[in-house]
Amino acid sequence: MSADGLVVDDSGVARCWWAGSTDDYMAYHDDEWGVAVHDEVGLHERLTLEAFQSGLSWLTILRKREGFRAAFAGFDADAVAAFGEADVERLMADTSIVRNRLKIRAAVRNAQAVVRLRDHGGLDELMWSFAPDGRRQPRTSADVPATTAESVALAKALKRNGFVFVGPTTMYAAMQACGLVNDHLAGCYRAADEVHSGSRPGGPVH
Repeated sequence: MSADGLVVDDSGVARCWWAGSTDDYMAYHDDEWGVAVHDEVGLHERLTLEAFQSGLSWLTILRKREGFRAAFAGFDADAVAAFGEADVERLMADTSIVRNRLKIRAAVRNAQAVVRLRDHGGLDELMWSFAPDGRRQPRTSADVPATTAESVALAKALKRNGFVFVGPTTMYAAMQACGLVNDHLAGCYRAADEVHSGSRPGGPVH
């Protein structure tokens, strides 16, 4: 790692400090992290995964991502919202995901909240209303915050709408993952990309 928090591969490509440790992180960094997500399924998935990540490595979640997609009906909010106790027990026995009863119940409750939000503009409108107008590109890992005023406000708004496991730190990671902020370091080859307004689906600064 260089002094400015970048890692440079053998071909001279510079990336954010966290992207160089595994191929999984590199692919996530290059293809998703910071790319704008606006579809309900994509936002619902990332909120769910960030909640399951709490207290764990993001790498654990990335490597179980396909398991989560299968277990949670492709993150179709209507389907997950209808999960009952039998589904909770099924998921508690599913080794392809993180088996935590509180987080599983939270995922069901949050899916129900996503469905209710459709009558009030939807999850996309709510989350993106907290995207900051802009700020300086971070130059080192120390410049990347754990929370911001916007993530605190977003967490409060989600809680008012019935969401759980949506604290300010978790929501800032979701904001990074979904492109509400661009925290690629200055000097990273992705920093200059139009990731904030990208169209590809999009955490790991934990």
